[in-house]
Amino acid sequence: MRKVVVYELLSLDGVAEKPEGWFAGWDEAMEANLGAVIAAQDAVILGRRSYEEWAGFWPGSDFEPFATFINGVAKYVATSAPLDRNWANATAIDGDLAGFVRDLRNQPGADIGVHASISVAQALLAAGVVDELRLVIAPVIAGSGRRLLDGLPAIRIEPIRTTTTPAGHLLANYRVIG
Repeated sequence: MRKVVVYELLSLDGVAEKPEGWFAGWDEAMEANLGAVIAAQDAVILGRRSYEEWAGFWPGSDFEPFATFINGVAKYVATSAPLDRNWANATAIDGDLAGFVRDLRNQPGADIGVHASISVAQALLAAGVVDELRLVIAPVIAGSGRRLLDGLPAIRIEPIRTTTTPAGHLLANYRVIG
């Protein structure tokens, strides 16, 4: 069975929204971590807003290795409306998101990533569909913005690995239990 892996950039106070406003100090250890995460994925689940923003940015980007990955990978978008922007390998998920992801998990393939889409990550965590959290926690308090873990039921997790990067970011990988 494939794993569903949520990869998020967070502030120390749990904010995931608009990391471009508070996230700084990307280093080689974070680059290697991201490279390892995406090397294991062949599909990505995105929310509608993330899709619209990313479809306007990533096709023309040269930020590697993520640009090549996200432009080529199968992208499934949680939306009930047709996709406004064309982007290679993108398909709208119309209907039950958790059910779709459960079915996708049972198909052959590599890991399924959830990137940048807070509401999608929250919905899949609440539905018990996420297998791992791969968090990059910045040494900053954002103060405001949507938090990844707000509004979720109690969820047991266990640490897989934690590392601190030279820039002071915590790379924290957790397995979701049951």
